[in-house]
Amino acid sequence: MTGQDWMEKDFYAALGVSKDADQAEIKKAYRKLARQFHPDQNQGDPKAEARFKEIGEAYSVLSDAEQKQQYDAIRSMAGGGARFAGGPGGGPAGFEDVFGSMFGGGAPPGRAGGPGGPRVQYQQTGGFEDILGQMFGGGAGRRPAGFGGPQQQRGADIEHKASLSFRAAVQGTTVDLTVDGRDMTARIPAGVHDGQRIRLRGKGRPGVNGGPAGDLMIRIQVEPHPVFSMDGDNLRMTLPVTFAEAALGTTVEVPTLAGETVRLKVPGGTPSGRVLRLKGRGLATAKHTGDLLVTVQVVVPQKLSRVAKKALEEFAAVSDGEDVRAGLAARAAQ
Repeated sequence: MTGQDWMEKDFYAALGVSKDADQAEIKKAYRKLARQFHPDQNQGDPKAEARFKEIGEAYSVLSDAEQKQQYDAIRSMAGGGARFAGGPGGGPAGFEDVFGSMFGGGAPPGRAGGPGGPRVQYQQTGGFEDILGQMFGGGAGRRPAGFGGPQQQRGADIEHKASLSFRAAVQGTTVDLTVDGRDMTARIPAGVHDGQRIRLRGKGRPGVNGGPAGDLMIRIQVEPHPVFSMDGDNLRMTLPVTFAEAALGTTVEVPTLAGETVRLKVPGGTPSGRVLRLKGRGLATAKHTGDLLVTVQVVVPQKLSRVAKKALEEFAAVSDGEDVRAGLAARAAQ
């Protein structure tokens, strides 16, 4: 797309928005039109295909803050309209006439004389592209898009949210998405975590002038599980045990996410909060299988029968003299 194209094309009109539209309005208008004129919805309709390209071209410029600023500036130089009319001698005016008037000459920098006067060639390092590059904060190495012939531009990336159940996140799944009017299916690998992003290359917005398409970024939201949680490649769970089980030791049945149960030995004298490990019962990914980390929680009974209370009182009497808080005050004073 040339600079003259930018002067001639009204991207705001293409999207049906005003020149004062903010990014939210521009995005909303684009998404609505993209769904309406998408080739998948209008197969064999060349007019719809051309309209879809026009919409994409307009959005690629107006959704980019820097390009939008350049576009607005160039259009304002042209009076917001199309090709300049009526240069000297009846010929069409163009960039040279614009810059001639801007620099007080009738000829742009690098060209001597007015109509009929002597002309010199632009220097190799100069020219309109360099002038515009300086005006818009660039230079010979960073020129505004659209000058010096068609330039390829990469399409914009898109971010999309996908909500997964805990089990689907652990085991891997596929999700159906609708992005800018396009229906697609994305594969989610096993072991994804809440907040993780999955990149699908080339599934974003189409490029301009044959440029590559952008990427689709899928941000994963994992619903919590009532028993299990993820910790890297490991799974975690809390195992309630009674005081007697923790004090005397026991073997209990522990559920796994796969639906089976495994036997876990709780050694005698296990305190609340100790973590026991079940090997190979965690997340199974392509590179590694994690473990199931079981945190022991000693449950204190809320109500005691008369017999149980008497037994505990007898236990307290025979264990009298053991200070479980010995040294606590001294450590707190350090």
